[in-house]
Amino acid sequence: MSESRTAIRVLLVDDDPMVLTGLEAILRAVADIEVVGRAHDGETALKQTALHFPDVVLMDVRMPGMGGIEATERLANSVRAPRVVALTSFDTDDHLFRALEAGADGFLLKDIGPDELAQAIRTVHAGEAILAPWATARLIRSFASGEDHRARRDAAGLVASLTAKEREIALLVARGLSNREIAAETYSSEATVKTHLARISAKLDANNRVRIAVAVERAGIVEE
Repeated sequence: MSESRTAIRVLLVDDDPMVLTGLEAILRAVADIEVVGRAHDGETALKQTALHFPDVVLMDVRMPGMGGIEATERLANSVRAPRVVALTSFDTDDHLFRALEAGADGFLLKDIGPDELAQAIRTVHAGEAILAPWATARLIRSFASGEDHRARRDAAGLVASLTAKEREIALLVARGLSNREIAAETYSSEATVKTHLARISAKLDANNRVRIAVAVERAGIVEE
C-alpha cells in the first residue's frame, strides 16, 4: 500500500477472486495509487465505499446479486460520490450504454495493460472521462445515427469556427485518444491540450469528450 498522502484511493469490485488479486497486484506496484478495499458484488461495494471513501472505483459490470450497473447508479447519486470506471470482459453496446447512463466515468475491457490501467485511473481521478477507442466509436455512431440534415448542418457550422489546431485536436478526440496521447501526436504539452479542449468545448457547446466526438461525426469530418 502506498504511503503517499496524495495517492489515489481505489476500490476494486469483481466477483472473480483471481481478477481482484490480479488487479490489486498491478496497482500495488504503482506509487501514486492506493488500493483501499475489495468487494465481490455491488452491495459490498456500496458498504466498502461508505467505509473507505475511495476516489475511484473499478467496477465489474456483471456480478451476481447487485450488479455493477445498479451499484454504479447508486454511487453516482450518493453524497461524496467516487469516480467509477466500469470493467467488463465483453465489448457489448448494451453494457457500454447502460454503464454510462448509470453514471460511470469510464468503460474499459479487463484485458487492458497495467500501464494503461494506471493511467486510466489517473485520468478519471483528474475529472476526465476515459473510454476505449472502440467504445468512443460506438457512442459516436449511436448519438449521430438518424440525425437530420439540419443537425448536421448546424454541427458543420460549429466545427467551422474551430482553428486548425482545435480542429486537429477535435479529430483526435473523436478517434478516442487521451490528453496524453493527443499531446504526443501534436507535439504539445498536456496543459496546452487542456486549454485547446476548453475552447473546443465552448465553441461546440459540448460539455464532454463524447459530445465533441459527436459534433465532429455530425459535421462529417471524421475521416480526415
